[in-house]
Amino acid sequence: MRRPTLTALVVLIGVLLLADLLVVNSVLGQAAGVAVDAAILVAAGAALAAVGALAVRRAGDLWRRRGDPVGAALVLIGMGAVLVAGLRPGADGPADPAVQWIVAALLIPIGATLFGLLFVTTLAAARRSLKTGGREAAILVGAAIVALILLLPLAGAGGAWLAAAGAWALDVPIGAVFRGLLIGVGLLTAVFAARTMLGIGAADD
Repeated sequence: MRRPTLTALVVLIGVLLLADLLVVNSVLGQAAGVAVDAAILVAAGAALAAVGALAVRRAGDLWRRRGDPVGAALVLIGMGAVLVAGLRPGADGPADPAVQWIVAALLIPIGATLFGLLFVTTLAAARRSLKTGGREAAILVGAAIVALILLLPLAGAGGAWLAAAGAWALDVPIGAVFRGLLIGVGLLTAVFAARTMLGIGAADD
C-alpha cells in the first residue's frame, strides 16, 4: 500500500481553504492564511531553485562551449542585470526604476515577439489541420475565426455590437465549456485522491 501522505496533505489543505471560504471563523481564517503563506513560500523556493538550476546549466554550457554559448551568455547577463538592479544598495526591488526599465525595454518586447511568432505558428497549425481534414479541425478553426472577428477593435455601432457579442460568447458558451472542464478536473482529482488514500489500485477494479 502506498503512503498517501502528500495526497492527504493536499486534500486537507483544499478542504481547509474551502471551509474558510464557506464558514466565517477567525481561527479557521488564520489557519487558512498560514496554509496560503506556506504555499507561497514553497512556490518561491521552487522558483529560486529553478532560476539557480538554469544559471548553473547555462554557465556549464558556456564553460564547456556546448549548445549555444551566445544564448547562454545573454541569459546569464540578463539574470545578473536584473539581480544587480533589484538588489543593489538603496534599490526598491521590483519597483526600482532600473528594474522597470529592464522589464519595459527588454522583457516586454521579447514577450511581444514570442506572441507574434505564436500567431504565425497557430495559422500554420490551422492550415495543416484543415489539410488533413476532419470535422473537429474544421470546427476548431471556424470557432477561432469567429472569435477573432468578435475581438476586432472597431469603432462605432458595429464595433459596440461585436464587443457585446464577444463578451456574451466569453461569458456563456465559452464560460460553460471552461466550467465543465473545471468540474471534470475537480471530480477526477477527488476520485484519484480518494483511491490513493484508500490504497485502491488499478488491479482492484
